[in-house]
Amino acid sequence: MGGRQRRDVAARLEEARGLAFAIGLDVRDSHAFRVRQSRPATLLGAGQVEQIAASVAMEDAELVVVDNNLTPVQQSNLEKAWNVKVIDRTGLILEIFGERAATAEGRLQVELAHLDYQAGRLVRSWTHLERQRGGFGFLGGPGETQIEADRRMIRDRMAKIRRELEQVTRTRGLHRARRQRAPWPVIALVGYTNAGKSTLFNRLTGAEVLAQDMLFATLDPTMRQITLPGIDKAILSDTVGFVSDLPHQLIAAFRATLEEVLSADLILHVRDIAHPDTDAQKADVLDVLGELGALPAGVEGNDAGPAFIEVWNKSDLIDDPEHRIAIEERAGREDNVVLLSALSGEGVGDLQRAMADLLGEGHRRYEITLDPADGAALAWLHSHGEVVDRDTTEEGAMLVSVRLDRADYDRFVRQYGAETSGH
Repeated sequence: MGGRQRRDVAARLEEARGLAFAIGLDVRDSHAFRVRQSRPATLLGAGQVEQIAASVAMEDAELVVVDNNLTPVQQSNLEKAWNVKVIDRTGLILEIFGERAATAEGRLQVELAHLDYQAGRLVRSWTHLERQRGGFGFLGGPGETQIEADRRMIRDRMAKIRRELEQVTRTRGLHRARRQRAPWPVIALVGYTNAGKSTLFNRLTGAEVLAQDMLFATLDPTMRQITLPGIDKAILSDTVGFVSDLPHQLIAAFRATLEEVLSADLILHVRDIAHPDTDAQKADVLDVLGELGALPAGVEGNDAGPAFIEVWNKSDLIDDPEHRIAIEERAGREDNVVLLSALSGEGVGDLQRAMADLLGEGHRRYEITLDPADGAALAWLHSHGEVVDRDTTEEGAMLVSVRLDRADYDRFVRQYGAETSGH
């Protein structure tokens, strides 16, 4: 169920099943309904409510997931009609995030989103669903008592979490400032959930980040150092997968996590090019980037922002030869598009060269000759660039190999007039 447009109905239903699977639910039945007019009391029409009630009874179900956002009144009325626990799309995604968040920051962000979501809801405890689990108990169990707490206590807890997250954001900002002083380019992977970001991350870094066919397999950001043709060091960041109708609570709560995207020099938008809804998924990702103020340069008329490459992943899943040829021709016509398979490695070399081409000019390496007594010039290079190597020439001069962006190199030459060469 749901009001999202532009999407294939079968693919949309499969995504909803995937979200349920991601939280370990045993999906017994699923239905897609066209909701011509949303009912304030139940969202669905009376006949649709009865049809689901019959299915619930037949399957002896304990939970119904409605792949749409429900008001508190709609949720309560549907629970009475079906006599089972009901959660909506937002609640399910929050539950997934509650189980997957691995870092203290991630847990704080999810708890904040959970409290914001539950603050206006009256949710009973369904003790027969209780089980020990990592999430925040949206499906019943540990954490449900939080919902029964006084509203003021919830607001106080939310304020405390926001203060803690502000401290995390400041710390992250200091780390980012240090990276900017030593100008290693930062590359952020973004994309719809399950597009293959983590598989590509592992391919580029040699790491073993969790990569599996499951929605939201990656939640907390992971960063690794990589090398590219002509670039000794770059930082690659794998971020949480985006999804259509991402709960607004999570866009706000995960802003600190997604700040790596805001500060990146290059964004790789990883797309599952074999998915029937690949164009709609692209639109969803750009919508969230727009809300974050992180649209890359050249996208939707945006002049500023980081450089951008669209990575058309999962080319190995395109079985139809004619469709494959059409995709290859389309990729060839587009600027900054690379077709590849992160799983097989086909096309990854093309991506690495494209990344280096976009980043290389801003992070060139220079050989600078200095007087050994010129400590001020050497200190300037350390504070504005990455000093890769130091040596002494036969004449006794200091030879410094340093990586600088072009603007800093020009400033250095104007200020110190040193003898330099670049490559």
